[in-house]
Order: sequence, then structure tokens, then C-alpha cells
Amino acid sequence: MSYTTLIDAATLKAHLDDPDWRIIDVRHQLANTAYGEQAYGAGHIPGAAFLHCDRDLSGPMTGKNGRHPLPDPEKLAARLGEIGVGPQTQVVVYDDAQGMVAGRLWWLLRWLGHDRVALLDGGLQAWVAADHALSSELPPLRPATFVVTMRDALVDAGYVQTFLATSRLYLIDARGPDRFRGENETIDPVAGHIPGAVNRFFQLNLQADGRFKPAADLRAEWLALLAGQSPELVVHHCGSGISACHNILAMEIAGLSGSRLYPGSWSEWCADPARPVAQGN
Repeated sequence: MSYTTLIDAATLKAHLDDPDWRIIDVRHQLANTAYGEQAYGAGHIPGAAFLHCDRDLSGPMTGKNGRHPLPDPEKLAARLGEIGVGPQTQVVVYDDAQGMVAGRLWWLLRWLGHDRVALLDGGLQAWVAADHALSSELPPLRPATFVVTMRDALVDAGYVQTFLATSRLYLIDARGPDRFRGENETIDPVAGHIPGAVNRFFQLNLQADGRFKPAADLRAEWLALLAGQSPELVVHHCGSGISACHNILAMEIAGLSGSRLYPGSWSEWCADPARPVAQGN
């Protein structure tokens, strides 16, 4: 059996010694980019490798391509191979940020054609709450060959601008409501959102305990938000292409496949003063 959306802590624990499984820790903080490695070194799920959000899950910034540009696919594939991810590997990703960063790696793997990837539901907090042990030991890694099969899973700024005022695009912004409205913007230089976008804060996908809502509940909420729009017309974005992946995962859990990501997101969009900006709801 393969896991392609979520996995719980008990199931993961039962497979800790499975040689065909690879656990990846992607803890990260925007305000302290050294946090993830430090936290990993202090204690992680046994057997987990670490990938860095900026170095591994993102590419170089140019000042016009957003705060977390996509990594080069072949470089990411090589890095995944280094830590033991091959074609048949079941990957489990986790963080301690409600799945926000882990969702990015979940999406990246699927973008590269690897479906056997699941997010630890509830993150590291769920693992610790179940009284499962942490380890500070570096795991032995058996390199593998990661085979890339690229998927049509994203759009660029040009696509968004071309179809902005048409029925061929349904934009969903995963940022918090205040930032969407253009209030309390402390990260990007321009406040507001892409005109025509609707807001679905990624945390709305979660229950109070940090786990995802049941699939039926997510489906009902997302169908209400889509208001008859096809999932294939949906383009997700956020501040820099990170938390938007959480919404893509939620739609997948809900059985609403086919939406795509605008990776540059607001941080790329607002870097060009010629692009339109909206504020308020």
C-alpha cells in the first residue's frame, strides 16, 4: 500500500524500519532560517533526513521571481537521490508548522512525478503527543536514483496576467485574511492581492488539534468556495508558493484533483509595478 496524501503517527511508527520508506524533516522559520537545522539536530523522528526550505526546496532569488522560486528539477532530484529517495520509495514529510512547509515538499515531489509521498498529519506535534521517541542521530543514507517525470502542475505570472479577467482562471490565495486585504503586511514590499483572487487561509483546512479536517468536510468547504468552478481552472498562490501547496493537498484529500500552483505568488507578482493590485475583500 502506498500513501499519497496523509499518514498518521501510528502508521509511520510501524514503518520506521522499512527500508523502502524515507522520512524527511523540513522544519523552517522565515524569521530564522537556521531554525530547521538546529531543531533537527536537537531531535527528529528516527531515521529522518533533513532538507532546507531555502537551499533544497527553493531556487535562487533574482528580486523579480519571488521569495521562494522553484528549485531546478534536476538539482532537487539529485538531492532526493542523495538521501535515498528512489522510484519506489514511500516518502513521509513533516514539519512543526501545521504542514505549511511539508506541503511544499509534498507538492514538489508530485511535480517531479513521485506520487508515493504523504504528509504526517498533525506534524511533529502529533508524533510527540503520541509519546513516540525522537532521535538526534544522523540516519544512515543509502543513495538512490530519483527519476524525474515532470508534470503540468504550475502556471507562471504571464499565464495569470493573460487569463486574469477571464473564465479560464480561478485564483485562490492561501495567505491570512489580513494580508490578503492588504493589512499588516510585514513580509512583502507591497500590500494587497491579485485582482479577482478569493481568499482561503490554509489553516482553515485544519482542525483545532492541527490535523486535517475529514475529507468529507474539506470537500463540502472547497465545493462551496469553488461555486461550480472546475478544479482544473483553479490556480493556487500565497506569499511565495509555500502555504498554497497546503490548499492543493487539501483539495486532493477532498477528491478535487487537477488544480495548479502559481509558484511566484504575491512576492513575484508585486515585484513588477505594472501588474495590477487589489486591496480589501
